[in-house]
Amino acid sequence: MQERTALRTCPFCEATCGLAVTVRGDDVVKVRGDADDVFSRGFLCPKGVALKDLHDDPDRLRTPLLRGADGELEAATWEQAYARVAERLGPLIEAHGRDAVAVYIGNPAAHGLAPLLYGRALLKTLGTRSVFSASTVDQRPKEIASGLMYGAPLSIAIPDVDRTQHLLMLGANPLESNGSLMTAPDMRGRLRALRARGGKLVVVDPRRSRTAEVADEHHPIRPGTDAQLLFALVHVLFDEELARPGRLAELTEGIDAVRELARPFTPEAAAPVTGIAAATIRRMARELAAAEPAAVYGRIGTTTQEFGTLASWLVDVLNVLTGNLDRPGGAMFPLAAAGQRNSTGEPGRGRGVEIARWRSRVRGLPESLGELPVAALAEEIETPGEGQVRALITLAGNPARSTPNSGRLESALETLDLYVAVDVYVNETTRHADVILPVPSPLQRSHYDLAFYQLSIRNVANYSPPVLAPDPSVPDEWATLLRLTAIAAGQPVPHDVEPYDRLVAGELLRRETSSPHSLVRGRDVDELLAELEPRRGPERLLEILLRCGSYGDGFGARPDGLSLAALEAAPHGIDLGPLQPRLPDMLRTPSGRIELAPAPIVADVARLSDALARPRDDDGLVLVGRRQLRSNNSWMHNLRLLVSGPERCTLHVHPDDAARLALADGERAHVGNRAGELEAIVEVTDAVMPGVVSLPHGWGHDAAGARLAVAGEHAGVNSNALADEALVDALSGNAVLNGIPVVVAPVPAPVAA
Repeated sequence: MQERTALRTCPFCEATCGLAVTVRGDDVVKVRGDADDVFSRGFLCPKGVALKDLHDDPDRLRTPLLRGADGELEAATWEQAYARVAERLGPLIEAHGRDAVAVYIGNPAAHGLAPLLYGRALLKTLGTRSVFSASTVDQRPKEIASGLMYGAPLSIAIPDVDRTQHLLMLGANPLESNGSLMTAPDMRGRLRALRARGGKLVVVDPRRSRTAEVADEHHPIRPGTDAQLLFALVHVLFDEELARPGRLAELTEGIDAVRELARPFTPEAAAPVTGIAAATIRRMARELAAAEPAAVYGRIGTTTQEFGTLASWLVDVLNVLTGNLDRPGGAMFPLAAAGQRNSTGEPGRGRGVEIARWRSRVRGLPESLGELPVAALAEEIETPGEGQVRALITLAGNPARSTPNSGRLESALETLDLYVAVDVYVNETTRHADVILPVPSPLQRSHYDLAFYQLSIRNVANYSPPVLAPDPSVPDEWATLLRLTAIAAGQPVPHDVEPYDRLVAGELLRRETSSPHSLVRGRDVDELLAELEPRRGPERLLEILLRCGSYGDGFGARPDGLSLAALEAAPHGIDLGPLQPRLPDMLRTPSGRIELAPAPIVADVARLSDALARPRDDDGLVLVGRRQLRSNNSWMHNLRLLVSGPERCTLHVHPDDAARLALADGERAHVGNRAGELEAIVEVTDAVMPGVVSLPHGWGHDAAGARLAVAGEHAGVNSNALADEALVDALSGNAVLNGIPVVVAPVPAPVAA
């Protein structure tokens, strides 16, 4: 049988690498990097190669599952599955209200067109405030800080790594993560190029990560103290008159307010807290100010901590004060081809972002971007009263392994009246479901990185059609989501979803045609829909977003502009050029200026100031996470290619701590705290600083009822059993997953009989 090569973008992480997939009939023969991809140029990591393993995985669901009378999940027809959802969901909403239905959106949903484009319709129809996502165990502090400063949550300043001369990186490990809130394939090559042109890489991290190993300088920092370090750098810039925002001064409100806020955070005050010497802090600030150009970048180590929002804000404060925001080689704002809020509407002005518009029912944690912190999910299920969560819908998520105190959440899941999962696996979470609705393999659906091109170090666009023909037994994911939307609206389950799909497309076009700043303002919606024939589903919506986007043809208004047809004709992608300065047009704040001192952030600084004087437990241990190249949270551990080799779910312990606690390499240690306990294999290494232990996240695949054969063979332990749901960043409600206090002790050897 003849072989063919299909091109597509890898959907497994934010790097968006181009893949060349060799196919023979319906079989994938091999996966390699696409050497002609305009962005990745042939680079790929082991995850991309494993795309074949995911498609062929016998544990990947291909038929719906229903909870039977005996309590077991059993194969069912699609009609039976939808009937079960309709039978229970409507009466539950009628009896208890819409907030009684919670939705959890997992990490993989950000990598798919269907959940991004049609998940909104489901949420809007459900009308619930009980929305949770993986964002509040990840990047929510950065989204809030960016939203308050620039007016939109994805207005995140991205380091221009290909042109910078000085990169200060905190809590990030792109050589393992492939970039995060920074879409950048081949970060190893890009960092090598930085150093080859005479630039400097400085990494701040409690661990000597793979990225720290290639840095010019690595500064170990006590977990959870990045905000104190960053504020000390800000203090030095003001104290030594090194703050030179340049043209940004005219675009910025609040510089003097930040100067006053920084006064207590001297390097001498920050040094005993952070573990970084005052003289070193001063030198770091001076070198940052002197570099031409420079960028500061912080990632998950800075967001998943007690002061995550303040740390995220201070990263951008430094970029502003050094004049490196919106500057080539500094921290810049991508101009994406589709779906970008800061490139639509009135240039330079908008409604901005509000937070805490409502709060969680039990603990009063703040809403942000229409979601509640997932650290509150278990208690919202457990606690009786008006608004108690009684039903749950998960989209591609595994919160039983990815959220704090996951043991408590698993117990809560057992009490739900209804749980519906849209997922490809029976994992540690979905094993509790009443209904599981599978979706096609990634190779059987189209792909466009709607979210990640808004975070890219270069402006690119690449559309991938399905590599393989659809499985007739598994409907398109977007069609499944539309059928759930119909059920949520109290409608019969539609056999034909086209009327619902057309409604979604029409609503998207109505927003465009009613905007005075759109290329299609005043146009007739039905005429535009006719132009889109015969496209359906995500392709129709993507076509609208592309043609109405920053590079779009505007349905004929700019004949040489971008369209989906243009992307289909360019299977290796289209390079739209390096990042360009976008201020002030990209601002969407009510003032039309950069808000350097937003009121919610200013109010939270007192909490950070108080922490400067907090007594330290020099004999205590704190737990931090660890990224791994072959892993992306919990959803890739059933692929043998990615879990083969030495044991990777180990507890890293510094030699000094190991000696003090009588821990031996290769033996087991008991790790516990208020939230839970576990036993892990000890790996003694000086890659962690004294006082810090580290476990990778996403493991713990030994749950009864999960159907993950390969993952079960490499179960590891669940680090989030130790994450305390009571510990959150007060401003965002984001879970604290780094710097968690733990007690570690050796596990006694078994006594011989």
